[in-house]
Amino acid sequence: MGNLKQVLKSIDAFPRTEEHLLKKTKSGALVSIVGLVVMATLFVHELTYYLSTYTVHQMAVDSKRGETLPIHINMTFPSLPCDVMSVDAIDMSGKHEVDLDTNIWKLRLNRYGHIIGTEYLSDLVEKEHANSHGYAHHEDHHQESEHKFTLDNKAEEMIKKVKHALDSGEGCRVYGVLEVQRVAGNFHVSVHGLNIMVAQRIFEGSYQVNVSHMIHDLSFGPKYPGIHNPLDDTVRILHEASGTFKYYIKIVPTEYRYISKEVLPTNQFSVSEYFSPIDKDSNSWPAIYFLYDLSPITVTIREERRSFFHFITRLCAVLGGTFALTGMLDRWTYMLIEAITKPKTRSTFRS
Repeated sequence: MGNLKQVLKSIDAFPRTEEHLLKKTKSGALVSIVGLVVMATLFVHELTYYLSTYTVHQMAVDSKRGETLPIHINMTFPSLPCDVMSVDAIDMSGKHEVDLDTNIWKLRLNRYGHIIGTEYLSDLVEKEHANSHGYAHHEDHHQESEHKFTLDNKAEEMIKKVKHALDSGEGCRVYGVLEVQRVAGNFHVSVHGLNIMVAQRIFEGSYQVNVSHMIHDLSFGPKYPGIHNPLDDTVRILHEASGTFKYYIKIVPTEYRYISKEVLPTNQFSVSEYFSPIDKDSNSWPAIYFLYDLSPITVTIREERRSFFHFITRLCAVLGGTFALTGMLDRWTYMLIEAITKPKTRSTFRS
């Protein structure tokens, strides 16, 4: 039994020193305080790192069918009054559909961008396209509806009202949600809702239509942590010739899975931009087109948390390393102080 105790004592990796043999110094106390502060800081950092989540991305073939695509828009047109604004939506299905759940609002703005009135935009139009490649090319919209007629008093009053708004520098903010079919298509904001003769009387030519715009928000579903919509806060101001803006958008269906198992279906997208100027002799009218297509690949973003054993391993490595480093620093500090003070002691003794 006694031999067993001796064997156990011989493998002790942490032998104890008698209390009267220990020498405590001010430098050791200072190093200890610094070490404790560093270890406490690193502990908080590691705990925060453990409690935080990270994301894992996975891709698969999109198998969704028969769902709608929400389009959230929030745009400002500083040079066009709300009375001439219209939103047109076209898709590749070839069907004429009216979605009663679509809500679009217009805010009248003065030249300083302050709101002076609100109205509901009821002239949302969803049109069939003539052929499978025609959904992106509707610059000649007014020409299709051109016919001779006599302007009535209501039209004359509208022309005077819009001209007064243009002279006053009135603008418009368009915002709301479009619910469209989950197929390729486009929606555009323009003056295409006006009759061609009314538009000619108001603007005296298509090149006078200033489609300068600011895109505050454009998204295809709810936002999740870390999402970046590339068209947010886009500003395009025209100072000379007008023209047509075209934004070609590739939509990627996305699912965001929170750590709580909640699933958020949404979409992210990439975009490229094209601008086509309009001269004085052009018969087309300026507009802002958003031409979108859906990717066949869906992305799943999943939140995950690091394991507890991973946290313990990192914590032991960090705290143990800090403790060892402070011990080495204490020994080096003590040796340096001893080297500086001993020579002085010896010289004083000899004198």
